[in-house]
Amino acid sequence: MQNKLLLEVKNLKTYFRTEGNLVKAVDDVSFEIHKGETIGIVGESGSGKSVTSLSIMQLIQSPPGEFAGGSILYHQDNETTDLLSLSEKEMQKLRGNDIAMIFQEPMTSLNPVFTCGDQVLEAILLHQKLDKSAGKKLTLALFEKVELPDPDRIFNSYPHQLSGGQKQRVMIAMAISCNPALLIADEPTTALDVTVQKAILKLMNDLKKEIETSVIFITHDLGVIAEIADRVIVMYKGKIVEQGSVESIFSNPKHPYTKGLLACRPPLDFRMKKLPVIDDFMKVVKDESGKETLEKKDVSIDAVINGLKINSQITKDRFKKLSSQQPILKVENLKTWFPVEKTFWGKPKRYVKAVDDVSFEVYPGETLGLVGESGCGKTTLGRTLLKLTPANSGKVFFENNDLLSFSKSEMMPLRKDMQIIFQDPYSSLNPRMTIGQAIIEPMIVHKLHNGQKERKEKVIDLLETVGLKGDHYNRYPHEFSGGQRQRVGIARALSLNPRFIICDESVSALDVSVQAQVLNLLIDLREQYEFTYIFISHDLSVVKFMSDRMIVMNDGKIEEMGLADDIYNNPQKEYTQKLIDAIPRGR
Repeated sequence: MQNKLLLEVKNLKTYFRTEGNLVKAVDDVSFEIHKGETIGIVGESGSGKSVTSLSIMQLIQSPPGEFAGGSILYHQDNETTDLLSLSEKEMQKLRGNDIAMIFQEPMTSLNPVFTCGDQVLEAILLHQKLDKSAGKKLTLALFEKVELPDPDRIFNSYPHQLSGGQKQRVMIAMAISCNPALLIADEPTTALDVTVQKAILKLMNDLKKEIETSVIFITHDLGVIAEIADRVIVMYKGKIVEQGSVESIFSNPKHPYTKGLLACRPPLDFRMKKLPVIDDFMKVVKDESGKETLEKKDVSIDAVINGLKINSQITKDRFKKLSSQQPILKVENLKTWFPVEKTFWGKPKRYVKAVDDVSFEVYPGETLGLVGESGCGKTTLGRTLLKLTPANSGKVFFENNDLLSFSKSEMMPLRKDMQIIFQDPYSSLNPRMTIGQAIIEPMIVHKLHNGQKERKEKVIDLLETVGLKGDHYNRYPHEFSGGQRQRVGIARALSLNPRFIICDESVSALDVSVQAQVLNLLIDLREQYEFTYIFISHDLSVVKFMSDRMIVMNDGKIEEMGLADDIYNNPQKEYTQKLIDAIPRGR
């Protein structure tokens, strides 16, 4: 028997007017959710899934946003309310209390001048009849429930003092603080480790059972949806192209876009030379007037995947050949410790051992994967190798140069050979510089190419190499999607013709479809320019796809190291097995 109806979205239209253009972000969308049910809304960035959730919450800014039609009916206590008819004051009573939302970007959702505890406490005191002492007790209990370490410390910490995953868990604690009837989760696990993601998905399922909370779970990852949802809605360019039960969508997808989303996730049980992309299943064609039509390809997921499969022996033979060379990078007993407690005289007496006695080698042309949970030391290790974070002791040799003994001026000539692609392309690009200027800047610093004209030609060539257009040269970072900005970051790293590149969580925040394109691009560039990569990620499936060998890190130490396929198929350590078990399997 189906539970009572909670929310009905009928023919919703949410449009945005920008410089004379009309963007139909949500275009005639209808669906419903019942009490205690979880529906998953999936699609790429720009599909309309987040705008749908913001429309339900009445958080669309006007202008430029406007509701062009439809209704959102909320059924509670034998009353039906059209949310679109409520005033802002009436909506404030519902927001956070009856309907709560977990936002994708916790750093922009949390106030940087208040502690995390005070912000959750404020939400509790606003909606519940509790005094401050009881509210604090509830806040600490919620922090425990979402598996935050040391709740008392987190309560008194500011957002900038926490990791991305910890900030996201604070947001989740705030959203569930009033036991809402409807919880909208907008990409709540995108930046989280697979182990933490698994815990959060379990938490949401437990909450649903405890108080019959309904959940709208928005994501680009169908693998995650398979773990949590009862029904799936697939959105593309503002419209619903397919919806149904999890079983029917996964076992028999009808729309080519759904097939593409299912196919482009990195596989775990076999090797592929590259990942399928949406274009393998459908193509958008423009006529002379600019009108778009969808060209569907009548092809199955299995047919596309089988055409890209390779024998895992190819990877083993490739590494055997690479390892016959002298290492391009050699790391010996590297330690990077951070003091967390000092004596009265300022002498450190307690450290966080972020990198603790780590040794390994990387061969020219190899991709070495670094995988582990947040806080395991993988990013600190990457930054220490490039001397962006100072080491306490150890040796780092790059082509026989002892980097840790080099001064800043001695390091400068080597900088062009060693580059990094950062996790967040938006924060690593200057918002006041066009992307053309951002890519040219390192060329000027290192005195590459003859004059501005030649440099500009090189930048345009790089933009086209990474799948952007030459006329993007004069655009600013905010004018691009996340996937496009990541391509700009890759182009900037390539501008100095490096031989060694560290990719630090460079695809973790991207749609799975865009992620597939960027990973394919990195592989193509490696083959074309013979790059050597260290590929850092918390996602073992991505690291396995990209890497020849893999290092699993835990608490600053190497847990195990070996060929990527061998570690996945036969993990030697319990920690590695835990990472593998936490990966959403999906199909």
